[in-house]
Amino acid sequence: MSGKTVLVTGASRGIGRAIALTLAHKGYNLILTCKEKKELLNSVYKEVKSFGISCITYVGDLSDYNQVCDLFRLINKENISIDILVNNMGISHIGLLQDMTIAQWQNIINTNLTAVFAVTKHTIPYMLASSRGKIINISSVWGNTGASCEVAYSASKGGLNAFTKALAKELAPSNIQVNAVACGVINTEMNDFLTKEEITELIQEIPMGKLARPDDVGIFVWQLCNAPDYLTGQIIEFDGGWK
Repeated sequence: MSGKTVLVTGASRGIGRAIALTLAHKGYNLILTCKEKKELLNSVYKEVKSFGISCITYVGDLSDYNQVCDLFRLINKENISIDILVNNMGISHIGLLQDMTIAQWQNIINTNLTAVFAVTKHTIPYMLASSRGKIINISSVWGNTGASCEVAYSASKGGLNAFTKALAKELAPSNIQVNAVACGVINTEMNDFLTKEEITELIQEIPMGKLARPDDVGIFVWQLCNAPDYLTGQIIEFDGGWK
């Protein structure tokens, strides 16, 4: 049993839920957040508690800096330290850049990048106090290669990758590791806009011949939680050899 505490953002469904369940199974205590799906987050809470670990939840929009401050007031009130941060929250937008509104652009950047800044900023002092810690950012292959009709999403994930590399250099002297998982196509609700034919075509492009499951990402994140300290500043593509 680990006994360490992990903060997982965007934990109500998909990859975040899988990460939470995997880590709970391995004995990690959890702080779980989501933006608005309170019932789904409560369901995850009940599942992870069955593993006998400590868990608290927070529902709020972490793209709002004031709500990030509220989250950390709760953490401090509960007298909890944070050993590992998994920045998983994220949203996508499909469409031509020329048709995108400034509000839509800001929503993507604020959720996928600015919120990561805010949560990470508040988490670092806990790790400095213990002279150890791991920050794991859930990114995308589109942050490396870019995707047509997903310009804002690609830009936000590209920014997250640069954020990861720069922060890793900044925190390495303090024994805090920062890495990112650049996911390929994971079988989650985020891909519901694709038709069956489009999914089939995607699978044909992936050397592994299949989509990854959220549980696959959960297991990989757990492995990164236990990776040697020398592993830092890496954008690790988790895509079945696709890109």
